[in-house]
Amino acid sequence: MSTQPLVSIGIPAYKGAAFIKETIESVLAQSFRDFELIICDDNSPDDTLEVIAGFTDPRIRVLRSEANLGAEGNWNRCLSEARGKYFKLLPQDDRLLPGCLERQVAVLEADTGEAISLVFSARQVVLPNGKPAMVRGYPAAEGRVSGDKVITRCVRAGTNLVGEPGSGLFRRSLASRIGDYDAANPYVVDLDYWFRLLREGDAYYIALPMVTFTVSAASWSFALGNRQSADFEAFLRRFSTMPGFRFSRLDMACGRWMARLNNCLRLLFYRLVLN
Repeated sequence: MSTQPLVSIGIPAYKGAAFIKETIESVLAQSFRDFELIICDDNSPDDTLEVIAGFTDPRIRVLRSEANLGAEGNWNRCLSEARGKYFKLLPQDDRLLPGCLERQVAVLEADTGEAISLVFSARQVVLPNGKPAMVRGYPAAEGRVSGDKVITRCVRAGTNLVGEPGSGLFRRSLASRIGDYDAANPYVVDLDYWFRLLREGDAYYIALPMVTFTVSAASWSFALGNRQSADFEAFLRRFSTMPGFRFSRLDMACGRWMARLNNCLRLLFYRLVLN
């Protein structure tokens, strides 16, 4: 590994003792080796730090907050501590599938003109017992896609078609231009960041699942429950007034209706698989 790693992976940890071991193992098992793994523990009251201490790989840095920062603060600490050219935020209960870093880094390294601001992939939804439930992805063939098009499709679909934080990889230099993670609308904090990145360039979609997303009662999206559609609608209103974001009335109407439908379907799915 070089002195300055090519990739920084940040894991924001809080009460993660039950599942963070598998997440760390999925990173260390990657065929691409030039990375640092930054684990920011948000003053967990459980055995999270003890589990992390079982790993001795020199690429791992462990930071513990003296006081709880909350999800937004801990995500941003991961970002601020990163030294790599590229950055990925990986939730503590999600995992990288084999070849994820190799495939995503190759896309950005080949993009010498830096026209692509985000590479993302399909993801495997996993149940709490570890059983795969479904594959979710962007509704298009693999390849480069306009950033504006991805934004518009997400608005009309009333949901995050790009995926959870672990599905994306981006140039860390862009963070200085678009700012920190913003949890003003907590359910769409990841989509908020994707939208800001996609105003800076195009996206590249990898159609094969490169990450897993675990559905559990401990997940943030589950805890937010009925706030999900309200958060999405508030998010649309906020972004529709920002420079560079122009959604039509039809886009907004479709997004509001779909967000409410998606919320009902999501809660039904959670109740079926978690009860």
